[in-house]
Amino acid sequence: MRIEQQTIGMTVDDSLMRVHVARPVAGGPHPGVLFYSDIYQLGDPILRLANRLAGYGFVVAAPEIFHRLEPVGTVIEPDAMGRLRGNDDARRSDIAAFDADAVALLKWLAADGDVDAGRLGAMGFCIGGHLALRAAFRANVKATACLYPTGLQNGKLGRGVADSLQRVAEIQGALFTLFGTEDPHVPSDARDQILQALSGLRHETHLYEANHTFMRDDGWRWDPELADRAWADMLSFLKRELFDI
Repeated sequence: MRIEQQTIGMTVDDSLMRVHVARPVAGGPHPGVLFYSDIYQLGDPILRLANRLAGYGFVVAAPEIFHRLEPVGTVIEPDAMGRLRGNDDARRSDIAAFDADAVALLKWLAADGDVDAGRLGAMGFCIGGHLALRAAFRANVKATACLYPTGLQNGKLGRGVADSLQRVAEIQGALFTLFGTEDPHVPSDARDQILQALSGLRHETHLYEANHTFMRDDGWRWDPELADRAWADMLSFLKRELFDI
């Protein structure tokens, strides 16, 4: 499916947030998906994934998650200095500010003329997987995909300690998680803790023999075969939950 792309600006708490929007050229209404990046924001690997999702019939809105701290348009390089910078941005971000962004973005998606407001979802990678799970606290989010989410087991997200696992009973929609067995950020004991907390939800999980960020196509941890399998599993979930309703 052919897509079109645009950049929009949205003001949240008096801070300008750049949002990458990708949508099918064919008219809607389509499901809308709030799409979260990792700590490096909207670099090419993340934009390729967001655009790819739009090509399957979704309107995708991908925000700059650190817009309160970084200049508009900032892409953090995925190197040693970039990891320090991105993690420091996360450390200095208010968890309530992340939540406010989710509310604003979901409201924008619901009001978009190409979006069916009754079919909203969220997804994200790494820190974005954690943010997607928190977006799922909103009653209008019908399906959420958390791809190797970080910080769920210990509440590490922003300034202070996030209460994400303690609030999972608020999630009314379906949930998808995936993890890598070689992911140092979510070792097996942490993964067990997360899955136990999610056990009462409508939830499916997938485990791959992969490292962290194995779906990002610009680093040494990228595994193309497993990335394709993970994408197919995730897409099957989103299609089932957001198209077949």
